[in-house]
Amino acid sequence: MQYRTQVGIVGAGPAGLVLSHLLHRAGISSIVLEDRTRQHCEERIRAGVLEHGTVALLNALGVGERMQREALTHYGIELRFCGQRHRIDFKDLTGTGITVYGQHEVIKDLIRHRLEHGEPILFEVRDVRPEGIDSESPRIRFRQAGAEHEMVCDFIGGCDGFHGVCRPSIPANALTVLERNYPYAWLGILADAPPSSEELIYAYHDRGFALHSMRSPEITRLYIQCHPEEDIANWPDDRIWSELQIRLAGGLDWKLTEGHVLQKGITGMRSFVVEPMQFGRLYLAGDAAHIVPPTGAKGLNLAVADVLVLSRALEAYYHAGRSDLLQHYSETCLRRVWRVQRFSWWMTSMLHRHEASPFDQRRQLAELDYVCSSRAASQSLAENYVGLPLEGI
Repeated sequence: MQYRTQVGIVGAGPAGLVLSHLLHRAGISSIVLEDRTRQHCEERIRAGVLEHGTVALLNALGVGERMQREALTHYGIELRFCGQRHRIDFKDLTGTGITVYGQHEVIKDLIRHRLEHGEPILFEVRDVRPEGIDSESPRIRFRQAGAEHEMVCDFIGGCDGFHGVCRPSIPANALTVLERNYPYAWLGILADAPPSSEELIYAYHDRGFALHSMRSPEITRLYIQCHPEEDIANWPDDRIWSELQIRLAGGLDWKLTEGHVLQKGITGMRSFVVEPMQFGRLYLAGDAAHIVPPTGAKGLNLAVADVLVLSRALEAYYHAGRSDLLQHYSETCLRRVWRVQRFSWWMTSMLHRHEASPFDQRRQLAELDYVCSSRAASQSLAENYVGLPLEGI
């Protein structure tokens, strides 16, 4: 079977689905291909912190109704170190805040809204192969339900994540890969326990970093720093809770509410960028083009920023006959990508325990002290955390 559309989108994650909605709003046709089931896409627990610009865009697209009812709005975060707690007041420093709403909930809203409007998402596709990406008529070949299919399109949105097929379909000599692997990982749990704080807590401790986050008024998301090669089998629930109690309290008279562990796993920390983010008529977005360590809560938000740039460029092409924005897509995105990489690296380096000299450890604590005691330094953190502007939403 042959399909015909203007933009073929590979991947039904945040990047691909938001792109499809932006194109629909602009009157540009698209088809989304996804190798997982709808259920898997809607249940996979990932990020949960949305920048104010991401929230505004989702509302503008008409997919924010449930988010407005159920999400948690936060106007600050807390930093804990040396037995002290310091609040970074986003409202005072930036005039806005962040929204806590799970990525899987965003995906549910995007999928439902797209299907209700009769726009296609093809789930459980196999053997996806972008072809002719340097021609004026690229194709995407794939299999579904045992049958071979072909999609003819004008452009391809490569939104299929770090392990997807789109980036490898670009000649290796056309790309430059820049990356950093960190010497620590996060052991994360999802717990059936009400949050012990109204806002996120980032804790620096001699035993390693810890984070208290949440997904709802009933579900807590928690992380502790560990070694990348750590075996999850060595971390029974009791040991995890004990370590969280020590690191998050940090010498304070404070207790973490415990509960049944619903999910746990270990995530390595890395930074990754590929340049350029385009080749021919294939445009990479989201994790297909870049990865940031989760400390700054930027992955989903950066993907949304990418596809907003791409949708504007495609709109200019189809409605005004302009190709200049498409030509500069990578350059435009990478300016934001590297600013976000800098912030994520800085947060990660400042908050994690390093196997460093006593000098470096004192310097690290001095940096935390400066951030919490200087309005200018606090404002810099707040501005980056709530999100760089998304213009023209």
